[in-house]
Amino acid sequence: MYVDPSNYDKPEDAIVEFTAEIDASLLYLEMLIGKGEFGEVYKGSMTGALGKKHPVAVKTLKKDTTPKSERDFLLEASVMGQFDCPNVLKLKGVVTKYRPWMIVMEFMSNGSLDNFLKANDGRLSHLELISMAKGVGVGMKYLAEMNFVHRDLAARNVLIDGNLVCKVSDFGLSRELEEKESSRGEYATTGGKIPIRWTAPEATKYRKFSSASDVWSFGIFLWEIMSFAERPYWDWDNFKVMEEIDNGFRLPAPLNCPKGVHDLMMKCWKTERVERPSFTEINKILDGWIEKPTMEGDIDLSYALRSWLESIKMAEYTEYFVAAGYQRPRELHSIKEGDLKEWGITLVGHRNKIMKGIKNLQAKKNG
Repeated sequence: MYVDPSNYDKPEDAIVEFTAEIDASLLYLEMLIGKGEFGEVYKGSMTGALGKKHPVAVKTLKKDTTPKSERDFLLEASVMGQFDCPNVLKLKGVVTKYRPWMIVMEFMSNGSLDNFLKANDGRLSHLELISMAKGVGVGMKYLAEMNFVHRDLAARNVLIDGNLVCKVSDFGLSRELEEKESSRGEYATTGGKIPIRWTAPEATKYRKFSSASDVWSFGIFLWEIMSFAERPYWDWDNFKVMEEIDNGFRLPAPLNCPKGVHDLMMKCWKTERVERPSFTEINKILDGWIEKPTMEGDIDLSYALRSWLESIKMAEYTEYFVAAGYQRPRELHSIKEGDLKEWGITLVGHRNKIMKGIKNLQAKKNG
């Protein structure tokens, strides 16, 4: 279970408990890539035990900071240090023996998901988009099972790597579920900022946060994915957003969004939090779309095939495979080069590339 590091008398004690101190001489800061709440964020490298350099992201604490910022910086690292999930951003360690203090994390080459979606508007298949959502669903299920509430799930707080794997990040607003409240799973707070457009009504009004309010946020996050990071509720101000939600308004389906995906969003936006699905249920639904995307209004089967062909730079031949009756990569194991030639794929180099890709698929399956 997650342990709230703010319960420690001194944040330094939590740092010792939940993180590893890194020798600053092993780090090299290469390029400024952003600014965080406490300071600057760099792409860098860290020298490992065998002398190999690994890419990392490094948050630094600015020099003229306040004692509160120092404490929050240490608490954020102590929160991250407790997580170990492929879809939650991983902490490598901290530097607290020297200035500037640093939080060292795995490097995600494609940056924040909202910027990635905007840059690739219309270029990603439904299957790719749903797979991104599934990664975040896995991360959120893990956090919920640890009795941890994120409170600020949004595309801007999800990072994406070169393989399009998404990881939940940014735990600055996050809080844990109190044991005594676990039956209702809520967290009440009297302070802190609330991201209105992503936040459930009970959290906005009464500051009661729970895994169910994170589910509401996941619905908004899913809407962001399917709209390629449009702004939820467009140019409405926060007061109008709250008023319209109270009156029963819910975001309509984004352009070309499958009906089933919008239906899941609507389930996440139930007024009564007990009626919202859990992250376990959400992941089962997403798995179903990825494994058997056959429901009317959901995801066309050929997206999986097209996505694989895109990965080997052979997307131009998608219709050849579909016409031959193939719809998923795992169905391709019996294909021979002669079949490709018979379908009209005349270039030898392209046939060889496709056959190599099929062999790699089979090797992964057997591995």
